[in-house]
Amino acid sequence: MSSPTPLRLAYYGDDFTGSTDVLEVLSRAGLRTRLFLVPPSRAQAAGLDAVGVAGLTRSLAPAAMEAVLRPTFTALRALGAPHVHYKVCSTFDSSPAVGSIGRAIDTGAGIFRGAFVPLLVAAPALGRYCAFGNLFARYGIGSAGEIHRLDRHPAMSRHPVTPADESDLRRHLAKQTAKRIGLLDILDVALPAAAARARLDRTVADGAEVVLFDAIYQEQLAVIGALIDAAASRRRPLFSVGSSGVAMALGAHWAARGKLRPKKGWRAAGAAKPLLVVSGSCSPVTADQIAWAEAHGFAIVPFDARAAGRAGAALAARRHTIVCTSRGAAGKTLLPAAELGTALGRLARELIAAHSVKRLVVAGGDTSSYAARALGLESIAMLAPLSPGAPLCRARAPGTSLDGVEVVFKGGQVGAPGYFGAVARGKF
Repeated sequence: MSSPTPLRLAYYGDDFTGSTDVLEVLSRAGLRTRLFLVPPSRAQAAGLDAVGVAGLTRSLAPAAMEAVLRPTFTALRALGAPHVHYKVCSTFDSSPAVGSIGRAIDTGAGIFRGAFVPLLVAAPALGRYCAFGNLFARYGIGSAGEIHRLDRHPAMSRHPVTPADESDLRRHLAKQTAKRIGLLDILDVALPAAAARARLDRTVADGAEVVLFDAIYQEQLAVIGALIDAAASRRRPLFSVGSSGVAMALGAHWAARGKLRPKKGWRAAGAAKPLLVVSGSCSPVTADQIAWAEAHGFAIVPFDARAAGRAGAALAARRHTIVCTSRGAAGKTLLPAAELGTALGRLARELIAAHSVKRLVVAGGDTSSYAARALGLESIAMLAPLSPGAPLCRARAPGTSLDGVEVVFKGGQVGAPGYFGAVARGKF
């Protein structure tokens, strides 16, 4: 009898949409990956190359974050992967009071006790770039939007929970942790491999406990992946923090070394009708997508006391239906993410059961993790790519109407205006 495939990587995402982003990156890189809601057992991880846990710490206060992360990181370390990654949003959504990335670093560093904590936020494929420690982000993902410095970004500078008022990630993070933060800047990353390694070693020797890596080109990620991978082992797992750029970097490095073959042959998703969307997003990107959908015949149902009846009637008439809590920040609800996401998940569960919905979209990073739990989801695996960062997945939810349903978890910044129409068609 063959032994289980040793895991290469385990990760925890600070919200559900970000967790599916990593699921897509790893699956496309050729790693057999499944995303769970709680840390999997060794039996559940058997035969997989990577596992993830879709979390909810992005919306929690620091003390509550640590209460979740300490047992989770301990469980992930026990799985034996050489890499354990804390996945954060590529726009670094966090503050000292909510979703503190600094608290996650402090907690993880205390459990893994590595020589340093790599921090990689850049993800050029998603329109996220880091230069001399400053983060720049395209307006929208997978669109032709303009690139802005984070503190001048039209959406992130006005984020209703964690507005970005600082683009230098070292300064931003210094408000959340006392750890010393070093930088391998864009010039260092461009050095030959041996010189880049020496620069990293010197940065750590000079006292850096966290090392931020710059990147503006996709090709630079393989260089960073090599630097990170060299510091990891099964005996001493490396704890890293960052966007899906971490998974991209490791995947690119492993592919360059011939240790991995990217997956090419994805089946066509095909159309699904009616499509159900539940949205807790207050992003202007999502607001534009809802406006497009309304102009193209979707039923738009405000999330209020009549939502279940109105959405049910639209689905019964085979209309694509969006239930939304807001249409941009100006109309956002004042309910906390936990209450809002849970209510959306319960509503979606009821509508799926009553109307045999076969494809579901959950939009909104802060609410998505709560919605997934209220849906009764156990885990998901990727079926096909749709838009970068938001793949089509198959739900596993034994004993429920959600089991086998196709699901997409979409962050607020993801997608072009016609996104929901493309998901309904199964074609981008």
